[in-house]
Amino acid sequence: MTDTTTETAKAPRRFAAGSGPRAAAGFALGAALLFGIAPLLLSDFRLGLLAKYLCIAMVAVGVCLAWGRGGMLTLGQGLFFGLGGYAMAMHLKLADAGPGQLPDFMLLYGTNPELPWWWRPFESPVFALAATVLIPMAVAALLGFFVFGRGVKGAYFAILSQALTAAFAIWLVGQQATTGGTNGLTDFQGFFGYDLDDPVNQRLVYFIIAAALLLLMVLARQLIHSRYGELLVAVRDSEERVRFLGYNPAHVKLAAYVTAAGMAGLAGALFVPAVGIVSPALIGIVPSIELVIGAAVGGRASLVGAVLGALAVAWAKTALSEEFPAVWTYFQGLLFVVAVAFLPGGLASLVKTVRRKAASRAASGEAL
Repeated sequence: MTDTTTETAKAPRRFAAGSGPRAAAGFALGAALLFGIAPLLLSDFRLGLLAKYLCIAMVAVGVCLAWGRGGMLTLGQGLFFGLGGYAMAMHLKLADAGPGQLPDFMLLYGTNPELPWWWRPFESPVFALAATVLIPMAVAALLGFFVFGRGVKGAYFAILSQALTAAFAIWLVGQQATTGGTNGLTDFQGFFGYDLDDPVNQRLVYFIIAAALLLLMVLARQLIHSRYGELLVAVRDSEERVRFLGYNPAHVKLAAYVTAAGMAGLAGALFVPAVGIVSPALIGIVPSIELVIGAAVGGRASLVGAVLGALAVAWAKTALSEEFPAVWTYFQGLLFVVAVAFLPGGLASLVKTVRRKAASRAASGEAL
């Protein structure tokens, strides 16, 4: 009995070790596609769209960690995406305006001749870069401390995260003089000294985003295949047993939730120079659900599946919404429902399911 238990406990670790060469090959293939093939085959416009999709895929990496491994349905990632995006946009607007000057939209909408106090720290590029990740993580830590500490989970957690996202979007709309209101922040001229109107610099932004996505995938994979990753799955499957073993499930879930928030914040920050705008329309309830749909369709428990699913759904939204603007939203919602209800493992689990059924049929045939 003891030997069997020991072998079972060691199995995930052997799988992780054995998948090392395969993971390295997959990483090399992804790097070749993103850094070699895509820039050669795609026009500047299409490459810009791919950069946008890659930012959405970065959020999916965090969703895979928090939802796929931790069981937390994170329907409020738009909050952290928006915090990171606005942090970056505020710095870019201040850099465009010049030292001591107000951003252009404040001159148009504002009545205060001075820069608001909470804008001033974003004049520093170092502070702004750190804030794009640390502010979302700090908000997630504060929220998670109270939510997970009180045992809130499941649908209640999802609804609460959505409510906070909606509140943040409403607050942004009401602060037109300091946040741009419904128009958001747009018309960025430069990106840390580089002219964003130059196609060469736009390609540089794409390469930065592609590198960030690959690094986040490596980080997430290390966490998933570590002792912490196994503990996170254990908390997802049976919190009481983990608590009996001496661990605090709230702390385990909080770490994954905060990490996913930091990834979403970084994605929002890089989304700003890639697309050229950040607004409440991009971070409300519907956009937050859209950020999760791709991971659900591709396979929330599979890192590669979540990323590819996010890229596919983002591309489909761009392609199909132009032809069927009134129907696409319903189709998108149907995708989420079907993925969760009938294919919980997403498309990534489809191959395993087919192989399992084929093996079962073959075994039945041999038995006969």
